[in-house]
Amino acid sequence: MVTLSVNINKIATLRNSRGGNIPDVVKTAIDCERFGAQGITVHPRPDERHIRNSDVYALKQVLETEFNIEGYPSASFVKMVKDVKPEQVTLVPDPPTAITSNAGWDVSKNKTFLLDIISELKKNNIRTSIFIEPAEHEAENAAAIGADRVELYTEAYARQFNYDREKAIKPYINVAKVAQNCGLGLNAGHDLNLYNLEWFSSNIPWLLEVSIGHALICDALYYGLENTIQMYLGCLKAFK
Repeated sequence: MVTLSVNINKIATLRNSRGGNIPDVVKTAIDCERFGAQGITVHPRPDERHIRNSDVYALKQVLETEFNIEGYPSASFVKMVKDVKPEQVTLVPDPPTAITSNAGWDVSKNKTFLLDIISELKKNNIRTSIFIEPAEHEAENAAAIGADRVELYTEAYARQFNYDREKAIKPYINVAKVAQNCGLGLNAGHDLNLYNLEWFSSNIPWLLEVSIGHALICDALYYGLENTIQMYLGCLKAFK
């Protein structure tokens, strides 16, 4: 069964836009779990424009499902995740000014850097996932430096899905096969939504987890958060 991790960054963005604590990020995360989400994802950035470091520590105290923290592995980020010890850390190559993740790692170019980070996280019993492009060699390189999983960057799939879904999914199937053969767990995320998620999950039988935030929160404005989470879970269950 593919698990759904709800990224709650947009909840924090809404809260920060007005000040105060409405909506309550921690309560929303608890409700997401209650509504069926099997994990919660956050992506704190240095300027704290959405998720704050204090949110990360507060969430760790209450979450009962998998806690996945995404981010660029700066010294301060690594210190925080070592303190919090989430079930999973997803390493992304975002510069501090990035609005959202827009590329996967060039693992070969950053091999020594990532190897050191992964080693440090493993010492703290934290599962490590590396955000990669749908390229077979990136999965091979991620396995070679000791990553536990890779998260496939699915923006290209989502962009092409409405025009040629067979062509859109092909590179993801290919890299998924390589990841499976290398012993890597497989996650996916970015621009997955109610229209393209079912096709993606049904064509990649090794998929373990999807992380979805922006589209899910937007859908919740129309359908309600509980109903929306159930709709996304329905997409994942359709062919499993």
